[in-house]
Amino acid sequence: MAKKRKTFENLIIEAVDEALASLGESSKQSIYFHLENKFKIARKDIPCRLNDFAKGLEEIFGLGAQFIEILITKRLYEKIGRPLKWNQNKELEFIEYVEAARKSFLKSKDEAKTIEI
Repeated sequence: MAKKRKTFENLIIEAVDEALASLGESSKQSIYFHLENKFKIARKDIPCRLNDFAKGLEEIFGLGAQFIEILITKRLYEKIGRPLKWNQNKELEFIEYVEAARKSFLKSKDEAKTIEI
């Protein structure tokens, strides 16, 4: 079996895909449709437009966006193989958790910018 290398950006997209798929495949497709058409955020651009993505989710779901952000964050930390240190006393800051994951991923001794699967 050949090993593939994944960038952190690929892992973000996979985490978003899996989190949205947990709402159902048609819901996932509908969310991507609205993100692209209303907010001009293509699926492939989510990693470099995280702030816009988070704002789009908030406009679509209101307070429910936090639930989706939590799902994405959990999936992302599973993918990078790092424990998620959840601070229950602090309001979730999605971008901060993703940036912490990025730093952890890039700091990894064995894989500078990629992870083998």
